[in-house]
This record gives sequence, structure tokens and C-alpha cells, in this order.
Amino acid sequence: MAFLPVLSGHEVVQVFEHFGWHVARSHTHIIMTKPGHIATLAVPNHREVARGTLRSPIRSAGITVEEFIDAAKQV
Repeated sequence: MAFLPVLSGHEVVQVFEHFGWHVARSHTHIIMTKPGHIATLAVPNHREVARGTLRSPIRSAGITVEEFIDAAKQV
């Protein structure tokens, strides 16, 4: 099992944007959508997003933790 890095909500949004997701609205949580994808992603708008909390939107986005980590290194 790969260990997720500790990222801010803004950094998590940048990683998901790399996969084609777009910010639909933002407040305490950042809601992201992707054309042709049924799910929406809710990313907490915090300085640090808990690793366990981050796994749910990764799963909903249909990507693996390893793909997310590789994209996070590029952002």
C-alpha cells in the first residue's frame, strides 16, 4: 500500500485537474466535476487534507493511489 503525501486542499485540486476534473464551486469543500463522469469529488478546503479523507475522492475519480502520487510529484 502506497503512502499518500500530506497535501493542502488547493494542491489536491491541482492534482485532480491534471486528470481532467474541474472546479464547479468552492466554499468549505471544493466540488469538482468531470464531463462524462457521474461522480463528483468533494475536497476539503483545508491546509492539510487527511490521508484517509483523500482516499475517497481518489477512488471516486477512478484512479489508483499510485497514479495520484505520481501526478502529485509533477504538480
